[in-house]
Amino acid sequence: MTDLSNLKFDKQGLIPVITQDADSGEVLMFAFANLEAVEKTLETKQAHYWSRSRQELWHKGATSGHVQDLLELRYDCDSDALLYRVKQTGAACHTGEQSCFYRSLTEPAPASLGEIMGLLERVIDDRLKKLPEGSYVTKMHERGIGYIAQKVVEEAGESIVAALEKKDGDLKGEAADLLFHLTVLLKERGLSLMDVMAVLEARHKQRSVES
Repeated sequence: MTDLSNLKFDKQGLIPVITQDADSGEVLMFAFANLEAVEKTLETKQAHYWSRSRQELWHKGATSGHVQDLLELRYDCDSDALLYRVKQTGAACHTGEQSCFYRSLTEPAPASLGEIMGLLERVIDDRLKKLPEGSYVTKMHERGIGYIAQKVVEEAGESIVAALEKKDGDLKGEAADLLFHLTVLLKERGLSLMDVMAVLEARHKQRSVES
């Protein structure tokens, strides 16, 4: 049993929780948890909160199916706030938006690398699940993994040519096409971008140890 005695709950027995997509780094929502919710989250490996409006334990996604599978639970330096790092199924926000933080009081900042790649992977996942008629992803899927692999080779070659010819605008476009087709290829094999990132992280750690 994880020791939760050092966590600092407020007078109402609550602690604030920030929930983050572990793949993209995107902040999904803000809520509160009581001790039972934290314990349930750790026990079930799915996000639980305390609903202040309903005054009851809240298993996120229990009704909608948009559950949050817990990958890591962190707490801050003062032990009075939590960070749930999760794999989100469906949308986190009740409005249907991926994140509850979809509105801005300032000019929107450019999306982060993780947010863009996370969006790309979610779209490809959705296309492969539903196989909508007319979708490019559907057409590639129907032609098979050999065709998709050939497209990766093709886009890699075009990226190399653009780089050698010092055509940076073309290089950006061809690299974008390469990342798209590579992501489709990974998903066809049941793999994700995070599987690739895990390999890179492991290599980095190994090199750090060796150095």
